[in-house]
Amino acid sequence: MKLPLNQTWNLDSFFPGGSESPAFATFLKELQSSIAAFQDKVRSMASPQSAEDTASLIEIVELFQRNLKHVHEADSFVGCLLADNQKDKKAAILGGQVKSLLAEHLSSLTHFDQVLTGIPDEVWAAILAGEPFRVIAFPLDERRTLAKEKLSPEMEALINDLAVDGYHGWGDLYNTTVGQFRMPVEIDGEQVDLSAGQAFNKLHTENREERLELFEKWENAWADKAEYCAEALNHLAGFRLQIYKYRGWKNVHKEPLSINRMQEKTLNVMWEVIDRNKSIFVDYLNRKAKLLGVDKLAWVDVDAPLGDSSKKISYDDGAKLIVDQFERFSPKLASFSEQAFENRWIEAEDRPGKRPGGFCTSFPLAGETRIFMTYGGTLNNVSTLAHELGHGYHQHVMNDMPALAQEYAMNVAETASTFAEMIVADAVVKSAATDEERIILLEDKIQRAIAFFMNIHARFIFETNFYEERRQGLVSAERLSELMVEAQKVAYKDALSSYHPHFWAAKLHFYATDVPFYNFPYTFGYLFSAGIYARAVQEGSAFEEKYIALLRDTGSMTVEELGEKHLGIDLTQPDFWQGAVDMAVEDVKQFMALTEAKVQA
Repeated sequence: MKLPLNQTWNLDSFFPGGSESPAFATFLKELQSSIAAFQDKVRSMASPQSAEDTASLIEIVELFQRNLKHVHEADSFVGCLLADNQKDKKAAILGGQVKSLLAEHLSSLTHFDQVLTGIPDEVWAAILAGEPFRVIAFPLDERRTLAKEKLSPEMEALINDLAVDGYHGWGDLYNTTVGQFRMPVEIDGEQVDLSAGQAFNKLHTENREERLELFEKWENAWADKAEYCAEALNHLAGFRLQIYKYRGWKNVHKEPLSINRMQEKTLNVMWEVIDRNKSIFVDYLNRKAKLLGVDKLAWVDVDAPLGDSSKKISYDDGAKLIVDQFERFSPKLASFSEQAFENRWIEAEDRPGKRPGGFCTSFPLAGETRIFMTYGGTLNNVSTLAHELGHGYHQHVMNDMPALAQEYAMNVAETASTFAEMIVADAVVKSAATDEERIILLEDKIQRAIAFFMNIHARFIFETNFYEERRQGLVSAERLSELMVEAQKVAYKDALSSYHPHFWAAKLHFYATDVPFYNFPYTFGYLFSAGIYARAVQEGSAFEEKYIALLRDTGSMTVEELGEKHLGIDLTQPDFWQGAVDMAVEDVKQFMALTEAKVQA
């Protein structure tokens, strides 16, 4: 594998010139015309009344899927530009244009849904059983079912139009606020202002005094932005709640569960099993506190490294580590990752002006993906890189499928990414040369379980409680911080000495306008992938094709159906979840055994 000299991605292969690209401007104009054409056709279209009367339906579905791919391409390109440089004002303007086009696209689909609901049930069943609809029967039937639970097409179209400057506008305000975030720190005797992404990476230093000092600055910096963030969060939630009220949806989890193709029973049993098993993870937190020489861990200690963390893993070494471990499980996954590294599909450079976090986004017309992160040389950075490559591979194996069949939900998307993380983490722990090294690597691996079982749980509890209070009116920034700390105490079983009051402001997931409750899918993906990983270890290389088959079905069935077909499991029952949690429990038991002598000395 030959890596490029720099760690920046290539976006010019899509539209040369970045936010000034004439090709992209033309692309947006053509997309607008195509959306308008779809809207004209679907408004004048009658619902088929027989299984033979499908010529116009075939035509309109083909145009729908074409527009879907083009909208994704445009949204991904602008999203990459804005993440790459948060001061790119032209990109922000383009982002507004793309959101307007997306609203037009969604509005046109309300009329399409009306066509679908006008088809008699017996005719609909016959249509889905025939070509070319069989392969996209699930997403089409899903649209038709959900359309019956929504408002009239005119009302739904109005909601989408108002969302551009309302709902999505509040998300834009948050992004602008984050773009202006600066945290002053002293590095090598020089005062430096760090962006949100750079500042977050600095919080994981080995020196506890420095860690506590940096965390205080981090909290203060977000406190300065809290009123803006609270304004955005309140109005995002308020917009959603108004829509739910008019649709008659009383449960705030209905929309995210529907988006994730998941039963509420599955969600509840997952959290119940996790909660029943938290005592051993509290024991781990207490053991880590002793190893760090403190009575109880502070929030900023939870992710703190054990041992010498000064050693950095270069980007090249991290890339080689990932590809080598992928190769042992899946040559196809390794080959895809090599392609991503060599062809500059990854933006990893550590520089100011980038947005925090990491993501992978697809360009369906080009059949490529792009990965965004800030690589600082930590083991956590290597994990993030493996995680995002897992996302990319998921999309890669579906590129030849119809657009509608590629629309998989976030929870199963997180399955592929977390599975890729597990491959690397497990292999690294097993290859440790000494007990000291194994302790450090195990601790890093266990941190993922803590994140999914406790940190993500706190987010879910906070967001659920916040929505209940938001029904009664605006929630102040001070109250949001109180709700956040209350949720963290519940999720961590009060195992910490201090918490992160402004986490609600610092975590961009709360402000995502494409999906509400951007939290529990991560935990689902972690545990679901644990079950898949256990099967992969058991079956060896023979599992590769089965894994690909599972990924290709993620856009065509519920998660319960996916588990039953490919793993023979019932996700509404606790057995699978307990088995998945047990894998993390075994890591903790090994960690506790290896560190017993250290706390007795």
